[in-house]
Amino acid sequence: MPPTTIDIAVLAKAPIPGIAKTRLIPAIGAHAAAVLQEWLTERTIQTAISADVGPVTLWCTPDATHPSFAALQRLHGITLRTQAAGDLGARMLAAMQDGPTLVIGTDCPAFTPAHLQEAARELQTHDVVLVPAEDGGYVLIGTNAPQPGLFDGMIWSTPHVATETRARAAGLRLSLHELAPLWDVDTEDDLARMERTFPELRL
Repeated sequence: MPPTTIDIAVLAKAPIPGIAKTRLIPAIGAHAAAVLQEWLTERTIQTAISADVGPVTLWCTPDATHPSFAALQRLHGITLRTQAAGDLGARMLAAMQDGPTLVIGTDCPAFTPAHLQEAARELQTHDVVLVPAEDGGYVLIGTNAPQPGLFDGMIWSTPHVATETRARAAGLRLSLHELAPLWDVDTEDDLARMERTFPELRL
């Protein structure tokens, strides 16, 4: 039987100056970068809760003790867990061990509940669901079961991650469904785009 609920795993850094959104620190400073991280995490959790497709877990780094994480837990009743050791692939794979799961980060303010609902629906009939990022990575990946082959040895933060993921899924004979690409916030240009699109997030 297809799953009736799909877990959503949100991977997030604590909003600590000097650790959060480091690529933007030269442009906006460490404090503003941390504020941005906190806003994006709150927005992502609200979107995931509103999608109402299944339990939401916030996977935290460096740990789950930051007050902003505790506040989100109190407000939304989400589960907090500390991210696993290792690279991004190891951390995503660890979040997928309990059944059908959508894994997202916090860098994509363009996510809406409808995106997550569509991804959850497609995961009911596919092994893998992917939302590519415009920069060549992806902003969401979902699997019905842990698939180490999609992550092991991947070179992350390159324009080839989504292409390599497609190739790996094909090599593993996994059915894959892609949604339309979205954009995330990594650069000054991305930040300007976010401020135009979502004025409420303007720093």
